[in-house]
Amino acid sequence: MKKLFLGLTLVLLVLQGCNTNKKSEDKPISDLSIYNLPSKWTNQNGQNLEMKDLKGKVLVMVMIYTSCKAACPRLVADMRNIESRLSENIKPDVKFLLVSIDPEVDTPARLKEFAIANKMDGGQWDFLRSTEENTREFAAVLAVNYKKIAPLDFSHSNIISVFNAEGELTFQQEGLGVNSEATIKKITEEAEKIE
Repeated sequence: MKKLFLGLTLVLLVLQGCNTNKKSEDKPISDLSIYNLPSKWTNQNGQNLEMKDLKGKVLVMVMIYTSCKAACPRLVADMRNIESRLSENIKPDVKFLLVSIDPEVDTPARLKEFAIANKMDGGQWDFLRSTEENTREFAAVLAVNYKKIAPLDFSHSNIISVFNAEGELTFQQEGLGVNSEATIKKITEEAEKIE
């Protein structure tokens, strides 16, 4: 009887521990989180997702378009540089997102080709595209301005944004080829908070 009681107690403690972990995963999404956005996206592998599917990771994002020959190559290099300078122990908790501002041209196949050409085809990289309307809404959230100035040319802001695991904007790096120390520090701080 005593063994049965101890066994049941142990089972209840294990189940309670599981429930506690479940509750932390089900933490309500704050009003400031991008996980509230209902927009649907497609990545370079043709998989459909919503922003809330990325919950639980630090997100490092930039808005680009693959046919850009001016600022975007520099932004892509900045993203690669940031990723390469993160410590290996936090990399599994970080996701790098490159969001297209030209969804008409940037098909999943083109995004995949671009990812491979730029050596950004590992699991930590996602290239996303959506509708023009969703792209505009997302750009507004990131405070990224862009305007089509020719069939394959856009004028756009050069901003790399960092979101915590709850999808809240915590830091932005503005400009091209700038010192990324503060960005790396913020990504590391946010990744270390993830349990």
